[in-house]
Amino acid sequence: MITEVRAGPYTIRGVSVGGVYTSLHIPELDVLLDAGTPMRSAAAARTLLLSHGHADHAGAIAAVLGIRALHGTRAPLRVVMPAEIVETVHAALAAMAELQRWPLTIEAVGLHPGGEVPLRGDLSVRAFKTFHPVPSLGYQLLRKVTKLRPEHAGMAGPEIAARRRAGEPLFETVEHPEVAYATDTLVSVLDHHPEVLKSKVLILECTFLDARKSRDAARAGCHIHLDELLERAEQFDNAHLVLMHFSQLYRPDEVGPILDARVPPRLRSKIVPFVPAGKHWPG
Repeated sequence: MITEVRAGPYTIRGVSVGGVYTSLHIPELDVLLDAGTPMRSAAAARTLLLSHGHADHAGAIAAVLGIRALHGTRAPLRVVMPAEIVETVHAALAAMAELQRWPLTIEAVGLHPGGEVPLRGDLSVRAFKTFHPVPSLGYQLLRKVTKLRPEHAGMAGPEIAARRRAGEPLFETVEHPEVAYATDTLVSVLDHHPEVLKSKVLILECTFLDARKSRDAARAGCHIHLDELLERAEQFDNAHLVLMHFSQLYRPDEVGPILDARVPPRLRSKIVPFVPAGKHWPG
């Protein structure tokens, strides 16, 4: 059931079928991206980044919490989500806890676009606006490194220490965009937030791939069509582009050949299709 791909230094594990369920785990960053289905092997992740409240992306939160309790995971799951849905998520979990006769506790972090929260060490996550009929967010994971300003390069250690004690601003913080995640959104997210095109890895929905669904129909559902990515083919500066959330209109073994036939070589070389081996989607 679990699909696993590599994108540079990162492993992306999970399942994603448009309209059915999406839940991805990046173990190197200790994050889950959405919880449309419970993954036992990923339930201990510290942070869940929830894009929106639709059931195929959020419907398994209670089950994930149940697995964590079964495994004795003590720290509450940190759930980063659109600020507008925090109260509703709490209410839904309270109802499920009453059914289970067991507490389902989370550390809720509600964000608005541009909001940021530290995750661990030098890693933080920043939210950006996506475009869907319900409150929704995308996320960019950033590594922040403090380094000596270029004008002070070559300065001896004792002098750095002395001037630092004197309060001189010798250092600056540099952001390294590692992974961005955008799903269930219009393609205009790339125009409003071009910074995601600089992430080392961009995980992006591409629900429809060919004439079996028109671009207008894709837009009506607030989803991305491959035609729209082809128009922006030269804009992707990412080292790796993980395309996911494909529609059941396509068999998994059709996705690669369609991309091979339709995508120009420069962009195709970056694309990692998130599909299982074989002819059938999981479940």
